[in-house]
Amino acid sequence: MTTAPGPAYRSAPTTFGAVARHGRAWLPVIGLTALASSAVSLALPSVLGHSVDAIVAGSGYGRWFTIAAVLIGVGVLCSLIDAFAGTACVAGTTAWLRHGLVSQVVRGGAEGSREFDSGDLVSRVSGNASDAAQAGPAAVTTVAATAPPIGSLVLLALIDPWLAVAFFGGVILVVGVLFVFARRTAEISLSYQQTQGRISALLTEAVTGLRTIASAGTTTREERRILGFLPELHRHGLETWKVLARSGAQAAIVGPLVLVAVLAVGGLQLVDGRITPGELFAASQYAVLGAGLGSLTGVIGEIARARAGIQRAAEVFAIDKVAHGLLPLPPGPGRLTFDGVTVVADDAVLLENIHLELPGGATIAVVGPSGAGKSVLASLAARLRDPSIGQVLLDGVPLPALNHHALRTAVGCAFERPTLVGTTVGDAISHDAIGPVRTLAAARATHAHDFVRRLPDGYFTPLPKAPMSGGERQRLGLARAWPASRLLVLDDATSSLDTATELQISKTLTEDRYRRTRLIVTHRTATAARADLVVWLDGGRVRGVGSHQDLWQDASYREVFG
Repeated sequence: MTTAPGPAYRSAPTTFGAVARHGRAWLPVIGLTALASSAVSLALPSVLGHSVDAIVAGSGYGRWFTIAAVLIGVGVLCSLIDAFAGTACVAGTTAWLRHGLVSQVVRGGAEGSREFDSGDLVSRVSGNASDAAQAGPAAVTTVAATAPPIGSLVLLALIDPWLAVAFFGGVILVVGVLFVFARRTAEISLSYQQTQGRISALLTEAVTGLRTIASAGTTTREERRILGFLPELHRHGLETWKVLARSGAQAAIVGPLVLVAVLAVGGLQLVDGRITPGELFAASQYAVLGAGLGSLTGVIGEIARARAGIQRAAEVFAIDKVAHGLLPLPPGPGRLTFDGVTVVADDAVLLENIHLELPGGATIAVVGPSGAGKSVLASLAARLRDPSIGQVLLDGVPLPALNHHALRTAVGCAFERPTLVGTTVGDAISHDAIGPVRTLAAARATHAHDFVRRLPDGYFTPLPKAPMSGGERQRLGLARAWPASRLLVLDDATSSLDTATELQISKTLTEDRYRRTRLIVTHRTATAARADLVVWLDGGRVRGVGSHQDLWQDASYREVFG
């Protein structure tokens, strides 16, 4: 029987609007303070203009000075509230994005994030998420920033229509400058962030392989390889500054032209007696305020970086999460079934039409030459990936149908190069807080206790301060998997152990008093000989199934072990 791959679900696509809306209550606060600041900016020139007329008249200017002082105080208060609300909004949105990105990567599993480099993912979670979080405040600020030019145009029209005409022509030029700036900045920001991600990816790769780099004597070459992208990063940064400088210069030219045009028209109107000196003063302030639209280049730059950050975050949110069913695991011996399983990745067939019925409670060795598909078979059994065709069942239940707790309680995995997670050595064993008694039991069963007790603080020794050999790390990995109740999947998990320890652990596995099913990927003849059943893979197909003694009669089987 063949089925579709196991169910998976995908997070809702991350859009600029979705990220911006996450600001929730902070966005109205930012919007209101921005509008209040705009209102103050629009009212102040008129108040100051009346003050000028009052001074010329020689009376009543004290009242207008008081109003101006109040407006200035309100403007300062609005600026303080806006700064606090903007910071809080960005911090909250950044935390939300980072939480979602980390969850997406972790829940997507190894296959989900396979197309991303580790360093690039770190760059997206750390730097790009912070850029993306600027979306809400920047968008609100941009919208609110249109109020002063529009208000200036209206108020100039009330003073004198010809002032509004002179002002409007100049503002059109400023808007054109901003449009070109926004388009170019968006392109450059994305390229800059992508280059940063590539540098992070190369650096992470180098840090992981420092011993190999040192032993190979390729330190200088690695430095050149990592830093080789710095000129490209420099070029993107330089282009950003060039666009900013060009737009700033253009706005700096257009702004004074708007002011000169308004003052020239206003001067003529003043001479004709159509406006007062105070109205001319107010008109000049409105001209400066409206032409100041060019100061939006900073906010537009934030929007461009936010869009680039959101685009890079959306690529991570597009990872398929591994979904789980609702079924519990029924009683059973741990029978493992591969029903017509085929695995295809990047147009390459890794396993083809696998039909296996593996008895529960048995020790099953999986052998074969390099590239035969052994690790793929093990990852299917542990549901670290799903087949392209077919299904894998544990005691008659398809693995995707099991609820997450039932699956991970029943199945334990250990690998050739285990990654130890947690704060202490004890944490590396006792996942999900299985308790000190079971932690100690798992460590004793896998002979990890032998070296852990010699550490300075035993199980409380911090992992960075616990130097371990490859074999000792493998023993901790085995101990972590040991509490599984139904199935143990060991992917070459004893390859770094010395012969004596490997023999002890193999004996523990074959004499497992819990009678769990043990699927062991191995290259060792002794391990295959002690197994109840051997699955022989070759080229992604099952070449043979039987006891080691029976398969040993085949010369090709003997060649697998050298």
